[in-house]
Order: sequence, then structure tokens, then C-alpha cells
Amino acid sequence: MTSAEHDRLMRANQANWDARTPVHLASRFYGLDQDLDPERWFAPFEWEDLGELTGRDVLHLQCHLGTETIAFARRGARAVGLDFSEASVAAAAGIAAGAGADVTYVRANVYDAVEALEGRRFDVVYTGKGALCYLPDLDRWARIAGRLLRPGGRLYVVEFHPLLNSLGPKPAPGEGPELLLRHDYLGGGGPVHRDATHTYTDGPAVAGATDSYEWMHGMGEVVTALTDAGLTVRRLRESDELPWPRWPRMVRTESGWWRLPEPRIPLLYGLLATR
Repeated sequence: MTSAEHDRLMRANQANWDARTPVHLASRFYGLDQDLDPERWFAPFEWEDLGELTGRDVLHLQCHLGTETIAFARRGARAVGLDFSEASVAAAAGIAAGAGADVTYVRANVYDAVEALEGRRFDVVYTGKGALCYLPDLDRWARIAGRLLRPGGRLYVVEFHPLLNSLGPKPAPGEGPELLLRHDYLGGGGPVHRDATHTYTDGPAVAGATDSYEWMHGMGEVVTALTDAGLTVRRLRESDELPWPRWPRMVRTESGWWRLPEPRIPLLYGLLATR
């Protein structure tokens, strides 16, 4: 697939996320009408891996509504969020202002981040939880992430495990509750087209742009992209917990997150790499 075709599909995704934003703002899933608790989206191991953030420059790529970005600011970081959706960036700025958080938001495609941020470099670049699947070219992404980091800086990717994506969100009509492999684990099969009137949150149907495109990326592809870009992988964690109950039979844990009672399988991973 050519870069021009990639650009076309990413523009479709941008329109889709613009259309999703008002639904997400009003959803119970994000709970923005309640007291804002951005740390509920973080596993405890994330803060251990990220380390002290006071006085650090932290960039959150593909930040959507910026709730996690606010958590970095509250921990003393100079926080910047970047997203390609104009509606998301506007919403994120409003949420941060309402929370009294000092966060800068920039609208740009992640592939244009170096230019959009005018060459600024960061101590930490953070991304994940549903971000990488919207990127067609991980090699290019990894090179850009490296350019955004200062020497010694940390890239932290916390993503849904490829196994989770392979299982799919719900049984097909006529199927039971068993977990079945429904989708590719490995990438390379091209974009997966979705035409969905509802998103992963509760709420009304999306108005307008319902088409979106996703790319599967196995963990080997992610690690290889980072090492080929000159980054050093320092840590890789796999977790059996999610911040919300994806399947009805999940149970709540002491952390406030959710896991399957059995089998124990990886649902999330955290990858720390340094420049």
C-alpha cells in the first residue's frame, strides 16, 4: 500500500474520531460529568516504570480526550498531548481547563509530530491503550518517537495485547461465551475496515463519519520497529488486567481493574525503551 493510500485511510480515521468525540464526552465510560480521576486509566506498574515525573517534559501521543495527559501534569510534569482529531484536542483543552491542569495540546498526525512540535524534545514519550492499531507504518512511528526523545529519554508504550485484539470484543450471533480467536494476531494483512455506528463507549450512534481502519501489530513487530530505530528495550511486562470489563464474566481486582477468572492470558502490555 502506498503512502498516499495510507494518508487517505488516516484522514478517514481522523473524521471518524472527530465524530466519536461528542459521544465519548457524554459517555458513562469516561465519566467526565463526575470528579475527574485520570489515574484510574493507569496500572500501578506504569508509574513504577515511568519513574519520577516532577519537572520532566512528557509528551502523550494520540491522546484523544487527554485524560491520561492530565495525570502527568498532576504528577509535576510539563505535559503535552498530541492528537490528529481537532474535536478531540478542543475537548481535551476544555477538560484540562476545567480540572485546573496546565497541559498543552497540539493537533497533528503522529507522523507529523516532529514538525508540529517544532523540534522540541522530551524526557518521556507515552502512548497506547488503543493507539498503535491506527498506525499503518510502525517503522516510521518508531523513528519519529526516537526523534522526539532527548538522549536517555524514555518511550513507554502501554497497549492492548495482540491476543486481546485477536479474541474480538463479543461472540458472534449464535455463539456461546467461549473466548475464540476471531482475528489475526500478526500484522501484514493490510488494513481492517470497520463501519460502525457505535464506538467502544456507551451512548448514541456516531453521526456522520462511521468508517475507520485499523492495522494489526504483533509484539514482535513492535519490538523490532523500536530496535531498528536505535532504541533499547529495557522492560516488557504482560498483564492480565484491563481498566474496564471487556467481557461480562470479568471480575474486579484489588487494583480496581478487571480480569478473567480463567484462563489467565495477557490482555495488556507495557514496553519501556530508551534512546
